[in-house]
Amino acid sequence: MGRFSIMVIALFSVITVNALANILPLNNQTTGEISNRLPVLFTPAGYVFSIWSVIYVLLIVWLVGMWKKSKQGDANYSKRSTLFIISCVLNIAWIYFWHYEKFLFTVIVMIGFLITLLLLYRTYSVSDNSIKSRLPISVYLGWISVATIANISYVLTYYEWNGWGLSDPLWAVIMMTVGTALALHIRYHYFDITYVFVFIWAFIGIAVRNGFEELLVSTAALFLSAVMLAGIIFMKKSMSHSSTSSRT
Repeated sequence: MGRFSIMVIALFSVITVNALANILPLNNQTTGEISNRLPVLFTPAGYVFSIWSVIYVLLIVWLVGMWKKSKQGDANYSKRSTLFIISCVLNIAWIYFWHYEKFLFTVIVMIGFLITLLLLYRTYSVSDNSIKSRLPISVYLGWISVATIANISYVLTYYEWNGWGLSDPLWAVIMMTVGTALALHIRYHYFDITYVFVFIWAFIGIAVRNGFEELLVSTAALFLSAVMLAGIIFMKKSMSHSSTSSRT
């Protein structure tokens, strides 16, 4: 069986497992039911998770691009395909551990998942063609970055961590601030708008979910979304200026 065939099987296995986990559902509970069981302030509103549909469509498009690159003898094809297959295995493993409430394992798997996607992301150079090619991975990495923070928040809440005396809303703001710093870091070093927009999408969802009940969290989420949007605009101008200077 060829490497590309394994990638196709891996992706459709992920889609199938994620779908069946909620249709059956796995261990008699859906992914969302487990997520909503605890009052985790970092968790976005339910509609935000529709981004998975976008991710799956983009990954299918990405696989078509990978098939073309395999025919062209692309130097990064082997590394990218291996990392992608590993990411699919970790995605499925996370679903299993989540539905069977082995939450500590979900954090370990999720961190491995994030690192794998980051390594895959870093196989792309900062150029116009690479930016277009990596867009599906940018969205995927962005969402898993958000999901990792949410996963850790959930597990800490599950084990009744006292937060070193800080309140839950304050910790939610701290985690959103860390997320914002990460998003702007990727924006600055990789000129990646897509990755940042995923965070903005999630943060607006956090504001919607918390509403007026947790005003500090909602306000911080909207403020940090504005900060990231400003970062996108500022970096765009900076890039244009740098490009002009280099031609001069």
